[in-house]
Amino acid sequence: MARRVLVTGGAGYIGSHTVLQLLREGFYVVVVDNLDNSSEVAVQRVAELAGGFGKNLAFHRIDIQDKEALEKVFHTTKFDAVIHFAGLKAVGESVQKPLLYYKNNIIGTITLLEVMAAHGCKKLVFSSSATVYGWPKHLPCTEESPLHAMNPYGRTKLMIEEICRDVHHADNDWKIMLLRYFNPVGAHPSGHIGEDPRGIPNNLMPFIQQVAVGRRPSLTIFGTDYSTKDGTGVRDYIHVVDLADGHIAALKKFFDDPTTGCEAYNLGTGKGTSVFEMVTAFEKASGKKIPLILTARRPGDAETLYAGTAKAEKELKWKAKYGIEEMCRDQWNWAIKNPWGYGLPEPPN
Repeated sequence: MARRVLVTGGAGYIGSHTVLQLLREGFYVVVVDNLDNSSEVAVQRVAELAGGFGKNLAFHRIDIQDKEALEKVFHTTKFDAVIHFAGLKAVGESVQKPLLYYKNNIIGTITLLEVMAAHGCKKLVFSSSATVYGWPKHLPCTEESPLHAMNPYGRTKLMIEEICRDVHHADNDWKIMLLRYFNPVGAHPSGHIGEDPRGIPNNLMPFIQQVAVGRRPSLTIFGTDYSTKDGTGVRDYIHVVDLADGHIAALKKFFDDPTTGCEAYNLGTGKGTSVFEMVTAFEKASGKKIPLILTARRPGDAETLYAGTAKAEKELKWKAKYGIEEMCRDQWNWAIKNPWGYGLPEPPN
């Protein structure tokens, strides 16, 4: 009997790649997503890419804040575990609209936990973030680094982590993995699923991609006077397929290790790459020149951030396999096949 996994936010960027890996590993997957910043086309393409396993995928368009709708899904399927991606994720928007972020991310998660508890499903993999570390004084960031989120988005992730720790403390039947992602980039090697943000991208790679395909005239780089190797900010970029595999590793640990409690794991490569280095690698992969506008630092941006990955390597038996060349190659393959993402070209203004 295939294990049954509910994936919230499974039509999104990281969610869709994880759903594909789950199907290929023989899991039965139910996706719930409100399609706020995602597309049902991604779910259809995942089913196609999964071949014969595609029949083990179901999709419901619901918001996890809708308790009644979520209850119906749990009534129809007995889940072995939940992977929780659903949430708003733009740092800048969270500063402008904090209540929207607290309501959506925290109340949505509490509703999900309540429904899970009512149905006896107490295994959760939570999509957390390196933003919980704020601006770390010591690198690499390890799971023991102090937690200090610097914006409402990061605080929602940190609060949800605290809620999860309290839920496990109150009832140690709960098994919870808090996966702290660094900077997910790239796309599935097929080029059929990838990142497709609505509006202006908040992250470096989709922005570079949109410049390369002609959707935007130039890339703005915020800050060239950091005390880094070339003056630009340094981040730990991780291929989205590696990240998806990290979720499979977390699930397997639940099922193989009965002593699992509530644990946090960094998912990154352990290597820092600067903005300029990433632009150069993308130019090489795409053969396109990316016009740059250099401007002042953004308030709230950390200078350098990269992961210590020893804990995930040891306890999850997981390690990132891909470097920035593969990340840029796969991102460009997705871009040329889907210059407008999952949608149609935007009409000219």
